Amino acid sequence: MDTPPGGTVPRSRSLWARGPAAALAGALPALAFPEPSWWWFAYVALVPWLLLVRSAATPRRAALYGWLGGAGFMLAVHHWLLPSLHVFILVLALLLGALWAPWGLLVRALLAGTPGAGRCAAALVLVPSGWLMVELVRSWQYLGGPWGLLGASQWQVPPALRLASLGGVWLLSLLIVAVNTALAELIALRTARLPAVAGLLGCALAGTAAWYGAPLPRPAGTVRIAVVQPGLGGTPTQRLARSEALTGALAGRGVRLVVWGESSLYQDPADHPVLAGHLAALARRTGADLLVNADATNADGPGIYKSAVLIGPRGPTGDRYSKMRLVPFGEYIPARSVLGWATHVGKAAATDRKRGTHQVVMPIPTAGGLRIGPLVCFETAFPDMSRHLARDGAQVLVAQSSTSTFQDSWAPAQHASLAALRAAETWRPMVHATLTGVSAVHGPRGEQIGARLGTDQSTAAVYVLPLATGTSPYTRFGDWAVYGAIAALLLFGARSAVRARVRRTARPLP
Repeated sequence: MDTPPGGTVPRSRSLWARGPAAALAGALPALAFPEPSWWWFAYVALVPWLLLVRSAATPRRAALYGWLGGAGFMLAVHHWLLPSLHVFILVLALLLGALWAPWGLLVRALLAGTPGAGRCAAALVLVPSGWLMVELVRSWQYLGGPWGLLGASQWQVPPALRLASLGGVWLLSLLIVAVNTALAELIALRTARLPAVAGLLGCALAGTAAWYGAPLPRPAGTVRIAVVQPGLGGTPTQRLARSEALTGALAGRGVRLVVWGESSLYQDPADHPVLAGHLAALARRTGADLLVNADATNADGPGIYKSAVLIGPRGPTGDRYSKMRLVPFGEYIPARSVLGWATHVGKAAATDRKRGTHQVVMPIPTAGGLRIGPLVCFETAFPDMSRHLARDGAQVLVAQSSTSTFQDSWAPAQHASLAALRAAETWRPMVHATLTGVSAVHGPRGEQIGARLGTDQSTAAVYVLPLATGTSPYTRFGDWAVYGAIAALLLFGARSAVRARVRRTARPLP
C-alpha cells in the first residue's frame, strides 16, 4: 500500500517516489515497438504499472498513477517528436495521459486488497476492455490518432497477424493486456491463481486456434510493383530529378505500377502541363502507371492538399485522392487562434493543409484494371480506412509517406511496421512507399515481401506482389472486439450501480 500501517512512510514521500515510478512503468511498453521491436516484451511490460496502480492507497492515487503512467507511455512512444514540438510534447503527453486515469480507477476497483476468484476472473476481461477504451478515444484523429496501439507491436508475429484478420489490431490489444493482467494477478494475489492460469491458457488457446483454424485468403496471381525512394539529399528539384532517373531505370522490368512517396511533387501535374508531359513520358518508357503525390493546390478548392495522383502514358488519368486525416501540429494546428504559439517553439505547421472529402479506389489500366486503394502517410495508422478500401473493392493498399523530418529516430521503422497489420487485417497486400525510408511491402497475410528499403538508401525496388481474393472476418464484421469491450464495461457499470443502490436501501435508518 502507499502508506503502511503505522504511517512509517509519509504520504508526500510515497507520492514523490511512486509518481515517477508510475511514469517510468507506463513508458516500458514502448520497447515492444520498432526500432527495438521486442514484441515479446509487450506481454509483460504492463505488469509493473498494474501492480503499482492496484496498491494505491486511495482511488485518487490510483487515478493519478494511471494518468502519470499514460503520460509516460505517450511520451515514450512519441519521443521522436521532441525536436519538432519541444516542450509542447510534454503538454500533449500530460493531456492524453489523463485518458488512463479512469483505467487506473478500474484496475484498483478490481484488483485492490484480496479480491475473490470471481473478481479476479472479471478483471481479465474488464481491465483489457478499459485499456481498449483508452485506445479507442485517443484514436480520434483530432487527439493525435492511433499511433502506438499496443496490438501494433505484434506486426512481425504470424499467429498475431492471423488474429488481426479476425478482429483487427483491437483484438491483439485485448489479448496482450489480458496476459499482463493474469501475470500481475499471479504475482500479487493468491486467490487469483486459478482464474489467472485459466486466463493464460485461454489466451494461448485463442492464438493456437487462430493459427490453425482461422480462414485464409485465396491466392489470385501476382503483379509487379516498384517503389521509388529517392533519399534525403538535395533540394526538392534535385529529388524530383533523382526520382525520374530511378523510375526511368525500371524500363523493361515488367512493372505495372510505380509508387512514389508523399510530397514527391510540389506542383500538381494537372495544373502544370510540362511536368505532366515529363511524367507521362516516364510512364510510356516504363510501361507502367505512376502514382505520385503532390503537396500543392489543386482543383478541389483553395488551399494546399496532399494528393495521390495517377499518371498514365497520356498524362494524369483524372484519378486522385486527397489526404483526409491530417497530422495534428504537423499538417495543421488545432484551434490555431489559441495554439498558434506552437509554431514559435517547434516545427509545427506554418500553414494548415486542407482535407479531402472521401476515399478513392483507382483502377490501373497497365495492370489489367487492378484496383488500388491509396492512403497518405499517417492514415495507415487508422484500421478503419484500409478496411473501407478493402470493402470498396481495392485489391492492393498503397501508402505514400515521408518521415524525413524524423530520419534518425524510431519513427520510420514504426510507421513502416503498420503495413503488416493493415495487410493482415484486410487480406490485401500493402505497399508502403516513402521518400527517404523505411519503405516496405507486405503480402495479404501480413508477411514481408522482398527487402525493406532503409533510411540510408536511394534506390528503386521491384516487388512481385501476391494478390488474394476473399473477405477477411475483420473486413466483414468490423470492430466487434471494441463493441464486446464496451458491452462488458456497461454490464460491469450496471451491476456496480445496482449493488450500490441495494446497499444504500439496506442501510438501517439512523
